[in-house]
Amino acid sequence: MTAEIAQGAPVLKVEHVSKQFRIYRSTADRLVEGLFKRQRHRLHKALDDVSFELRQGEAIGVLGQNGAGKSTLLKLVSGVLTPDAGSIARNGRITGLLELGTGFDGKLTGRQNIAVNARLIGMTGDEIEERFDSIVAFSELGEFIDAPVRTYSSGMVMRLGFAVAIHADPVCFIVDEALAVGDARFQQKCLKRIKEFRDRGGSILYVSHDINSVKLLCDRALLLAHGRIDYDGAPDQAAQNYYRHIAGVEAGSQRETPLHEGDYGALRTRIASVSMAGRHGAGTRFGSGEPVTIDVECESDQDASLTVGILVRDRFGQDVFGTNTALLEAPVRFERGSRAVCRFALPLNFAPGKYTLTVAIHSDETHVHDCQHWWDAAATFEIVGFLHSPFSGLCYVPVRFEQHAAMPASLSPAEEIYD
Repeated sequence: MTAEIAQGAPVLKVEHVSKQFRIYRSTADRLVEGLFKRQRHRLHKALDDVSFELRQGEAIGVLGQNGAGKSTLLKLVSGVLTPDAGSIARNGRITGLLELGTGFDGKLTGRQNIAVNARLIGMTGDEIEERFDSIVAFSELGEFIDAPVRTYSSGMVMRLGFAVAIHADPVCFIVDEALAVGDARFQQKCLKRIKEFRDRGGSILYVSHDINSVKLLCDRALLLAHGRIDYDGAPDQAAQNYYRHIAGVEAGSQRETPLHEGDYGALRTRIASVSMAGRHGAGTRFGSGEPVTIDVECESDQDASLTVGILVRDRFGQDVFGTNTALLEAPVRFERGSRAVCRFALPLNFAPGKYTLTVAIHSDETHVHDCQHWWDAAATFEIVGFLHSPFSGLCYVPVRFEQHAAMPASLSPAEEIYD
């Protein structure tokens, strides 16, 4: 059931929505069921009693593993599917970019598809005419705008779909993983346009596996697991719970009481403490470029060869730098009943600002494998001032500059320049 809600109400209100699908092993099973009325399918519940509200000017991220129900939720919200139970109330035009090619006719040109697709998402003839040139310009398709869409690459289809949807002047914009297609420059252009839309008071429902973009773009995040909302709240905590899910760490596999705030894992091998020290000893304030040591003290109840890692995040929760002993080709051997200090030495080549340090113990290169202990924001530190040349951005990279009267006949290889 879909209903319209009054002015001043939430842009989107989802109440107790459920959706299930019939899954057949083969097309033959579908035919047998249709002819002989014998059940040859199993039911898959993609969404189960999902409820939330999206307010004006709010951006909500939707996280979850593959199969959690994210795409089904977006299709229900956009009207592509109807719920089996519950209700979805919309207050204004909702557009978005779901699966690539949705609403496009491959036989028609890009120019013709703009008119057709814009009509499908509710734009009037006057709106299409008024914004047509802007849509074409934003898509950057050039002469390809008059070529059949079937000849487009996936990146070109994404460009055209995004250009139409964002120019529809919606109250809510839906973004799925389709933005992962295409070149980096156009992705940045799209994200900039989405931020501008949000800053003007537009609402956003954003699905992505890119945790950094969810933290940067969204005020709030939902975590879906097995078709239900497992968490609804701050993006940082939603991301933490998401990492926990993909690591396969269930509540029953942990100690009843976590060792620290923001940690999880099997804890058979665990982190007892984390400390940082620079030129003047232990502390939390360092200069940009200052060499530091990070000591991760661990204890173990098992004999195991594991990976110890560190991850630096900025004040927005964006991952800035991470490494671990697997990447460094230095596996750590733990013995039952022992304690060990794992020391990382590195220059803090980061821009001035506040940062957090996350530490972890797991198997292989990522914490997805046998996560023993993940301790989020185990330490905080601040970069104050520069110990080398100032720079813009987040990280310092050594640069050598040369000026020549004319282009030299041959340039030195990079390894010679930096020797």
